[in-house]
Amino acid sequence: MAALISTEAPRSSRGGRPRDPSRDGVIRAAILRLLADVGYNALTMDAVAAEAGVGKATIYRRWRTKSDLVVDTIAEMNRAETSTPDTGSLEGDLRGLLRSLVHVVNGPLGAATMSLLSTLPHQPALADAFRNGPLGQWTEAFREVWGRAEARGEVREGLVGSTVADAASALVVQRWLLTGEPLDEAYADSIVDTVVLPLVRERCSN
Repeated sequence: MAALISTEAPRSSRGGRPRDPSRDGVIRAAILRLLADVGYNALTMDAVAAEAGVGKATIYRRWRTKSDLVVDTIAEMNRAETSTPDTGSLEGDLRGLLRSLVHVVNGPLGAATMSLLSTLPHQPALADAFRNGPLGQWTEAFREVWGRAEARGEVREGLVGSTVADAASALVVQRWLLTGEPLDEAYADSIVDTVVLPLVRERCSN
């Protein structure tokens, strides 16, 4: 379905030309393209500047290092993509959240994240920041959906963080990373209809 040495905010400008926030989106989009094309190890600040069409000083006014740049970009763009629906039902919330996850992993953010996966085992700090950033954001979104369902009395207490709850996103991630089979909204809906809701009904009936 979500990818990094530091999660601190980019540093502010140290004098000179003021930072132009309108360039952030252009720079981040360039970073995602480069991550997908060349991977983390081959990514350079010079390449980001060239791809974004900005001066290298513009990059360094925002990020100290390559890892800061990647952490902030993946986390910020994932945050923008991660919206927790509140439809009033577990079924509606899960359907909306899984569709959103499918959209993310099939897009530029998913391609960039995919390129980072082989790097994470060799960069413990990067992996830790990824878990606390993008992965943590999606985990919290799913926990919020299940927590609201418990609060409404739709499901029994104890499902937040359970294997039943984890099954939804795990199936998306499995298809995305391993099987290569089509991953679309129809598949997201089938997870809700044929896996998660039947498990919830069985769990609540016992």
